[in-house]
Amino acid sequence: MILETLTVGMFQCNCIIVGDETTKDAIVIDPGDEVDRILGVLSKHQFKCRWIVHTHTHIDHAGGTAALQKATGGRVALHEKDVFLYDNLGMQASLFGMPAPDRCTIDEFLRDGQSVSWGNLEAQILHTPGHTPGSLCLHLPDNKKTHLFSGDTLFMGSIGRTDLWGGDFDQEMGSIKNKLLKFPDETIVLPGHGPATTIGQERRSNPFILNY
Repeated sequence: MILETLTVGMFQCNCIIVGDETTKDAIVIDPGDEVDRILGVLSKHQFKCRWIVHTHTHIDHAGGTAALQKATGGRVALHEKDVFLYDNLGMQASLFGMPAPDRCTIDEFLRDGQSVSWGNLEAQILHTPGHTPGSLCLHLPDNKKTHLFSGDTLFMGSIGRTDLWGGDFDQEMGSIKNKLLKFPDETIVLPGHGPATTIGQERRSNPFILNY
């Protein structure tokens, strides 16, 4: 498995590329911007993008979706409850004085407990509403290190804000406690912004978790 994280766009979103080095199939998680850089990583490893998956559809995570889909033919997937945000990318852009990005057809709506496969790799989908109604995390088991791609649900020392469209603080904390904290302490958490952490570190030191 090859995993690369690119920090893209004005909001410094973590776009994550995970590829099977044997089959050359790859998944791109949260292509928020700078699609040329994403394509460069895919090309460097000779990867074929099979899936373009969104942990949620705020513009900093979904702004480059259409351009990446056009360039690679990857299947676009997200949770149905975030369609309203994806349909309003133009309005999101206008709030920050940004040009409206193109939109493309959504190929699949992801559900809690569903798996997404590419090559010999498979990730489980966790519906973790709170930051947005359709927020998702992806759990990727591995023989050596287990990864959790947490989007904007859980950060190092923090959580995703809940004062935007459809946000709900209690719902987000429920998602974290009832789903994410069930993973072992050594689980590596790769969030939508900022540095990586582990479930154990957040269990012990995240003030939102400790004080809820």
